Amino acid sequence: MYHSYYSNNTITIINKILIKQLVLNYQRWITIIAILFLTTHIPCHAGKFIHPGIDMTQADMKYMKQQVLASQQPWKDAYERLLKSVPASNEIKATTYVMQGPYGIPDIGGGDLLKDAKWAYNYAVLWYITDKQEFADKAIEILNEWSHKLWSFDYNNAKLLAGISGSQFCNAAEILRYSNSGWKQPDVNRFIQMLMTVYYPLIRYYFSEANGNWDGSMINTILSIAVFTDNRQMFNNAIHHFLHAPLNGSLFKYVYPSGQCQESTRDQGHVQMGLGLFAGAARVAYSQGVDLFSIANNRLGLAFEYTAQFLLGKTPHCYGVISSVAKRVTDDYEYVYRHYSAMGVDVPFIKQAADTARKKSSINTLTAFRTPGSIPKGILRTLSPSPIAYPAGALQNESQIDSDNAIKVQPGESIQAAIDKAAHENKQIVLTSGIHRLKNTLKIPSGITITGEGVSTILCLDSTNVRDIMINGADDLHDITICNLVIDGSENVNSVVSPHNKNHVDPNMYRSYRSTINRGGIVMRGTDTKQLKNLTFKNVTVRNCTYSGVVISGAQQVVFNACNFDENGARAVPGQKSQHNLLINHCSTVVVKNCRLATSPYGSGVHISESGNVTIASCEIARNGLYGIQVAESCNILVSDNLIEGNDRSGVMAEFLYNGVNKINISNNIIHYNAGYGVESYAARSVVIRNNQYAGNGSDLKSNEKISKETFMVMF
Repeated sequence: MYHSYYSNNTITIINKILIKQLVLNYQRWITIIAILFLTTHIPCHAGKFIHPGIDMTQADMKYMKQQVLASQQPWKDAYERLLKSVPASNEIKATTYVMQGPYGIPDIGGGDLLKDAKWAYNYAVLWYITDKQEFADKAIEILNEWSHKLWSFDYNNAKLLAGISGSQFCNAAEILRYSNSGWKQPDVNRFIQMLMTVYYPLIRYYFSEANGNWDGSMINTILSIAVFTDNRQMFNNAIHHFLHAPLNGSLFKYVYPSGQCQESTRDQGHVQMGLGLFAGAARVAYSQGVDLFSIANNRLGLAFEYTAQFLLGKTPHCYGVISSVAKRVTDDYEYVYRHYSAMGVDVPFIKQAADTARKKSSINTLTAFRTPGSIPKGILRTLSPSPIAYPAGALQNESQIDSDNAIKVQPGESIQAAIDKAAHENKQIVLTSGIHRLKNTLKIPSGITITGEGVSTILCLDSTNVRDIMINGADDLHDITICNLVIDGSENVNSVVSPHNKNHVDPNMYRSYRSTINRGGIVMRGTDTKQLKNLTFKNVTVRNCTYSGVVISGAQQVVFNACNFDENGARAVPGQKSQHNLLINHCSTVVVKNCRLATSPYGSGVHISESGNVTIASCEIARNGLYGIQVAESCNILVSDNLIEGNDRSGVMAEFLYNGVNKINISNNIIHYNAGYGVESYAARSVVIRNNQYAGNGSDLKSNEKISKETFMVMF
């Protein structure tokens, strides 16, 4: 079925396509049901909140209590551990000004706040199970002391402290408020005042430029505050941020389609904390009837499974070096295991991690269970990474090179001299493992093949006075191949490529949007249309460039195969939204296939302008700060079989500037959870849109397409 810009009733057509695919493609059945559920139900949740309804509902709490009183496992042991951990004297040290720096140094009241928030929740649970007033009184005392004392947070960890402690305070308060605990209404009001005048003003703007665990904590607490205060607008805002936040803030920025997390190259303690906080937010949402666990083929569960398998001895593929720091299983897996198991999802590594941690766990085990039957059980299924363009970029293994016809270049030797020699001797260049630091831009001649030895071959510039790492050496460059190497635009490459983190280095601190240099990756430009010819890039990684990662202009017959262009296009001149992961300009016959075009902080995954016969197929195009795919003034564009997700504007944009786009086919793509439309176009001619899977696009989660005849120019 074809759909053009003058078609009507877009949503009906999409639903018909989805229904047809249910019959034709059984393996995608569960995913599509989740898509329809989220697209239909999240915007409709505008009624009254369920109370209690943060981590647990009333039914869940009753079930927990029944199991403890019946001495059932694992409740019995978890309850006994919690009782034994009750301090003989739990002095409350409420502070007017809570101030904590990075990694807890300095700490003025921060540790006390976290301890008291934890114990407020613990005491509230013990009160509910035992009916002993002493536990309720202690929880009430903690809440009252902090409500009357706390004025503000300050220093580096202010938002994070509020995010972590707030949800625990709210959980305690929700139990006390709806269980005849004796908590007096004036004190309840004072607690709400603290939430709304101290907590919420601090965290309502989030902090997405920090590592994703920060926004995970704040989403969790804002959802909890929203439930406790019956604030539907606040609740919906936090759900939107969970799905669509920029930089590191949303689930789709924090968790990649493989299950790798934004902090996987940092350390496993922060990864598990971040995942636990996002799961905590999903748990609050589920208590209120909003399912964030199932979205994107159970993406949250995939992240836990990815991390658990690494902690338990297997090493999954990672973009970057997965960190072995803090490789200890925490007790955040229990609830996730119980939830996905109840859904009918097989999560063997999550189960093993939960089994490992349960021996020492108390509150997280006690509160991990929903009432039996409250989670709909589907067909038994497993979690697996998205196969689209995975993995991409430089290979993990060293290439097998014909040494008889190769000039090998070791780190420290002149690559340019070797390239010039190879061009005359008809040999290929092999750049061996290591960091090749360049004093000047490499100029590539025609008829040359440059091969690296995979992810361990890294090219970077050793001077801040040079902009691009690699350019064409002649205006008529032709017949070149570059493959299996990494081009890195970082200021401090050592910190990026060695995240074993013996010194606890945070790779987020070295990302392109924090850089002050102007750095481009591969920039090849002709002075006339079709002047450059036959350019091939295979298994090339280009990352961390503040200018565009790859620019090809005035070329024909260009192929990108299995490349990874990641974190390119930041604040460098000519400014935000002007450079991208991949920029194609005045080109013809271009194929981009099996590539990963991800996480440009301010640009698009791929930008195509004034070009023709361009195919973008089977690529992951995700987490970009502008569009996934941006097309302007071009013709004969095919966009097919891609995963396009988590971009800050529309997944695909065909924009109008002068003549507009002519003949664009957007088919068989998964386009979901982009903050703008799934597909957006203006005054495009001969538009074909068919068989795309949509979910969760736009602020209303239904903004799948905007296909307009208007000669409208997007302005920022």
